[in-house]
Amino acid sequence: MNIALYTLTSPLHDEAAVNAVSGAFISEIEDSLGIRFDFRGNDFSGYGESDLDIIFVRTGGTEGLFKEIFPTLDGNILLLTSGKSNSLAASLEIMSYLNQQGCKGEILHGSVSYISERINVLAKVSEAKKSLNGKNLGIIGEPSDWLISSDADKKAVKEKLGINLLDINIQELVEETGKVETYPHEVQTIRKELEENASEAVRKYAEGALKIYVALKNIVTRYNLSGLTLRCFDLLDSVGNTGCLALAMLNSEGIPSGCEGDVPALLTMAIGQALTGSCGFQANPSRIDPQTGELLLAHCTIPFNMILSRSFNTHFESGIGVAVHGEMPVGDATIFKVSGDLNRSFCTEADLLSNQYENNLCRTQINLRLKENPQETCTEYFLKNPVGNHHIVFSGAHKEIFEAFMLNIE
Repeated sequence: MNIALYTLTSPLHDEAAVNAVSGAFISEIEDSLGIRFDFRGNDFSGYGESDLDIIFVRTGGTEGLFKEIFPTLDGNILLLTSGKSNSLAASLEIMSYLNQQGCKGEILHGSVSYISERINVLAKVSEAKKSLNGKNLGIIGEPSDWLISSDADKKAVKEKLGINLLDINIQELVEETGKVETYPHEVQTIRKELEENASEAVRKYAEGALKIYVALKNIVTRYNLSGLTLRCFDLLDSVGNTGCLALAMLNSEGIPSGCEGDVPALLTMAIGQALTGSCGFQANPSRIDPQTGELLLAHCTIPFNMILSRSFNTHFESGIGVAVHGEMPVGDATIFKVSGDLNRSFCTEADLLSNQYENNLCRTQINLRLKENPQETCTEYFLKNPVGNHHIVFSGAHKEIFEAFMLNIE
């Protein structure tokens, strides 16, 4: 990660004194981060070329200097201040000016440990944004008919993330599935597991479910996809099977793969994968207790690398195909969802309390308790103003980095 450090210094201040103070401050941050900044001084000609750009406001009286170079700047503007030599005062005035211009920015101020942690988060956000830019995400079949609020704004997605959303006729997948005759090496392990451990009701669908996986991998290669969402219920009639197993396998390989043609859910998974390395668990909130802030979420597929153990059953609604019952580790979890135009997002942290299994729900089922304002979040968000049905659950506490990412693309 290359972090460029630019400086603003008032000519009224003694240069030697400023260097003594600011040099020690920067050295502490570098030691905390374990890196060395790419020091650019007051030469802003290369601004925007590094992985992350930071403007170190070393003294007060620099507001006019900033206004002069402002037209050459782009993106989320980060102002670093030591809190000495009136640097914070100048940064506050500059930030107010940015707000008036309709621009986003942030003042990095506080203890060395806080500043370092924040820079780490922002660096990861920058890396994630660059990794998503130019990627292709496939929409195989249209969104399912019941997803009446889950459209995507392709233009907004392209402008804000650089992602191309490609429409792919689901008939292509059906035909590709019919062509599969051999299985790659990675299929053999799961094939053996199904043969040895699955019930007869599941085993009779195993070959077809694995063919869907191979067919999807072929389509991923053909269109150079970095992720996909599948109108999976159409496969019940066209191939007599489900995509649950295939999606679990693809997600385990780091290819965000969503259900039901839900594009906002896919975008959430792609962002989550770029930031955390996990595609997340796409799930339905099945029960909500507003009094306790507890939720039950369920779905018939989950990435294998998110679970401690697994077993297989048929798909809940149809009773056919190969669905996954996975047991997630208890502990910290994060619920995240973005809208199809990326103008709205929801993120909250929770305690994953337990896994369970009921026959009348999708096969993977988890119980969570919200950590922050649980009753209000249940009533005011989930029950009054949700971002669609599906939400994505990630193991671990990721709210800070998810929210930082969304602030950086608005």
